[in-house]
Amino acid sequence: MALQGSLTELSLPDVIQLVSVSGKTGAFFIERDGELGKIFLVDGQIVDASIGATRGEHAVYELATWSSGDFSFQPGARSDRTTIQVSNASLMMEAARRLDEWRVLGRKIPSLDLIPYFPRRDQGQDQVTLSPQEWVLVTRIDGTTSIQDIASDLRWGAFEVSKLLFGFLTSGLVALRSPEETPAVEQRMQAGPSAQTLLGLADRIRAVALDIVGPGARRTIEKQYDHARTLIEQGEGLNAIRAMVRQHSKAISLLKGAEVAAMFDEQAQPLLGQMRPSNTDREAKRHDM
Repeated sequence: MALQGSLTELSLPDVIQLVSVSGKTGAFFIERDGELGKIFLVDGQIVDASIGATRGEHAVYELATWSSGDFSFQPGARSDRTTIQVSNASLMMEAARRLDEWRVLGRKIPSLDLIPYFPRRDQGQDQVTLSPQEWVLVTRIDGTTSIQDIASDLRWGAFEVSKLLFGFLTSGLVALRSPEETPAVEQRMQAGPSAQTLLGLADRIRAVALDIVGPGARRTIEKQYDHARTLIEQGEGLNAIRAMVRQHSKAISLLKGAEVAAMFDEQAQPLLGQMRPSNTDREAKRHDM
């Protein structure tokens, strides 16, 4: 008979501990609000796990934070992959550490259904320095997409996204609203980072382009950069940055060849993130062609 129960009565780490001590082979299936997670064990050792697009150790960590949902253990079930090599003890220790961090994050992020947006900031408070990973997250915040959906789109764990958002919330760069709350007019108008933040991103992309092409193409790069600055100041937002990247890539391809242009794209695209093209982007792309 399969072992089953509710996570409100018994935590997943405790259940895994009971099964692993007995040296069983099989799989846990954990379901919550339509989400399904899986954890596979062989002779009591966790060898694979998945939840949505997340697989391996990070899937275990995310599932271990669930405080609600139903679980069942099916003896004999096996995975076709081995994605976890570390011991159960190491996994559970890291899961416990993350659970402690979740409690801290929960003070500012009580639900993954909340929607991050960029509030209006006072003059002089827009200068921010972000890591490449933070830039990727910033470019996915549009004032309409929830934290959970952003994590799914990026194929990041909700924990990693929440840690970055916690820093944004603390600094005042980002605020949260519930899905039921109607966005304020200024939120709808400012569906993206502030102009100062975008100008900082444009500076970084220009530096990448100049480093790759050298001084011989500086005039071309600077001209495209100046045009992007003008568009940002006119309120074009991230579309101006995307257009700048496309123009840089096109110019580098003509001046230095496709391989060098590919090098630029490889370094510039992580700063933008893997964003779905908007209608404006598609129109601009057709115009460039």
